[in-house]
Amino acid sequence: MVQLAVDVSENALTERQKDVLDAALALLVEAGDALTMTSVARRASCSKESLYKWFGDRDGLLTATVQWQASKVRAVPVNPEAFDLASLTAGLQRFASDWLHVLSGTISVALNRVAVGHAGSDKHDLGVIVLENGPFAMARRLKPLLELGRDTGLLHFSETDEAFRTFFGLVVRDMQIRLLLGDRLELTDASIERDSLRATQQFLALYGAKAAAGGH
Repeated sequence: MVQLAVDVSENALTERQKDVLDAALALLVEAGDALTMTSVARRASCSKESLYKWFGDRDGLLTATVQWQASKVRAVPVNPEAFDLASLTAGLQRFASDWLHVLSGTISVALNRVAVGHAGSDKHDLGVIVLENGPFAMARRLKPLLELGRDTGLLHFSETDEAFRTFFGLVVRDMQIRLLLGDRLELTDASIERDSLRATQQFLALYGAKAAAGGH
């Protein structure tokens, strides 16, 4: 995994670095894997020296760009002192909503198309970067909430990874593959909130305390 010289998170980045990463995302949408340090420097009106200082090399820049896009799915604050079913539900629903907003956006669709094109080829760098900093990163971000839910008896599961994959399936359903294949889904803020609530309710029906009690 590429080690970055800069912390790619909303609060850690300077406004200039955010502008550079937004420029890189725009270029990925337009040119796919033709992105170079020179093209990003030109689009962002900055020097290549600055890019190398911040991100190391092209793989570092690609990693930072994907992480910047993924950072729009906010981590869920976990406070064991004031944790109950309401906060668990709100956390799951907010995470699902952020995730759907990001995945359904033009940038994520274009980024994932390029990454899929790299899979199984000798150009696997972006595919690996998106996998590590996309779904795998989402799992790491949500696991503390899931595990606190289990520790407090609000959720019941044996494997955190399995619980996350179930939540992933309930949230994303067939939306991502349809967008990747060119389906023009109309995802409004209202429909995303509705889908986020539905996925959360279904997940709690499968793994919540009431579901566990009903299984005994």
